[in-house]
Amino acid sequence: MKQLTCAAIQFNINLGYIDANLDKATAALQRVAQQGAQLAVLPEMWSCGYDYRNLADLASETPRVLEEIQKQCRKLNLVSVGSLPELEDGTIYNTAYVIDKGELVGSYRKLHLFSTMREDQFLGAGQQALVAKTSIGRLGIAICYDLRFPELFRKLALEGAEIICIPAEWPKPRQEHWKTLLRARAIENQLFVVAANCCGEQGKLDFFGLSQLISPLGNVLQIAGEEDCELVANFDFGEMEQYRAQIRTLVDRRDDIYGTP
Repeated sequence: MKQLTCAAIQFNINLGYIDANLDKATAALQRVAQQGAQLAVLPEMWSCGYDYRNLADLASETPRVLEEIQKQCRKLNLVSVGSLPELEDGTIYNTAYVIDKGELVGSYRKLHLFSTMREDQFLGAGQQALVAKTSIGRLGIAICYDLRFPELFRKLALEGAEIICIPAEWPKPRQEHWKTLLRARAIENQLFVVAANCCGEQGKLDFFGLSQLISPLGNVLQIAGEEDCELVANFDFGEMEQYRAQIRTLVDRRDDIYGTP
């Protein structure tokens, strides 16, 4: 059965300082690759954070940031996922990019915008879900607030996702929601979850970290504290197949009653 080494990268995002964050990200990618990681997930909007006043200018730098991450992933033989501001036709999107050993193989614009933090006033909403086919497997992508919408995760599972990658900027005091929902999404869809949160303070917000790697049974394989760190764990796909064969929730669904997501 397939074995895969996966990593979640957690760091304090320097608000608006792209080069400082890029240095942190590339150094972390190098460290997890040295530990054998084949997949690495970075936080949400990791290049700059939610610097709303300057977001258009910061988004214009995303192609340069992507080029550097592609270069690193090519050199490190690594698949990476992380979200960045994307500028298209005057609209800014919160977009997660899937890079497969240097090649951009998919992008996902955040579907659910967190109105409490005024995301809907500054960002455009995505219009479709994504399961990206990569050299290491099928990756379902979600971003932060998406975690509260189980329909999206069920759709990703039904479309063949084996791992859900979740870049996030999830702040205090809702850390118990974060921990509970991550395990729930893994358990109910019988797949692996790699969730990379940021940590530290940005303006008035305090981010708790607690990045996690979770098995299809809901076992937390690794969990971070509140400081910069990288988590690495081995995923055993045989465990996922055995669990799905034993408890057949994806087969026993009643589409005739509640339909498909």
